[in-house]
Amino acid sequence: MLICIVYDSVHGHTKKQAEAIAEGISRVPGAEARLVSVADGDIPWETLAASDGIVFGSPTFNGSVSSRLKKFMEDATRPAWLPLAWRNKVAAGFTNSGAMHGDKLNSLVTLALFAAQHGMIWVGLDLFPGRSAEEPNRIGGWLGAMAQSDDVAPELSPIASDLATAAHLGQRVAEIAARLGASA
Repeated sequence: MLICIVYDSVHGHTKKQAEAIAEGISRVPGAEARLVSVADGDIPWETLAASDGIVFGSPTFNGSVSSRLKKFMEDATRPAWLPLAWRNKVAAGFTNSGAMHGDKLNSLVTLALFAAQHGMIWVGLDLFPGRSAEEPNRIGGWLGAMAQSDDVAPELSPIASDLATAAHLGQRVAEIAARLGASA
């Protein structure tokens, strides 16, 4: 079972979140995670079409996804949307910004709507909001994993609880993809 993580990361913070999603996916027996950075250029459209799920991630800039992820979304029209190549695949999303809130919800809504337009099955976060910075889902997202990063090196931020939230979402996506695959 293959779950791809399509993401953009400008300063490395969202990449760190993508790696945590991949770690969570790898917790599920038989699940493989593949990172696809939109900044690297060529998108492996055939790999995405062959995957069991896709997790989308972007930093939140000015209340929305990055321009590179938006370009990926637009570029997906011919290879993925027109043939409905991602129909019935599991999808989820994650985002990161410098502010605690930073309008991250709008980025997740953008990602969920994109997935819905492709006929995908969206997986939300099933973690009650943490009550401290040490607990997962400290930002209190339900639609996807949210992280907050200080203006420091990615080795220092986002914090462990935000990465645990991302890993939890990755594991959940793989578990649901496996469940749906078993019932097919």
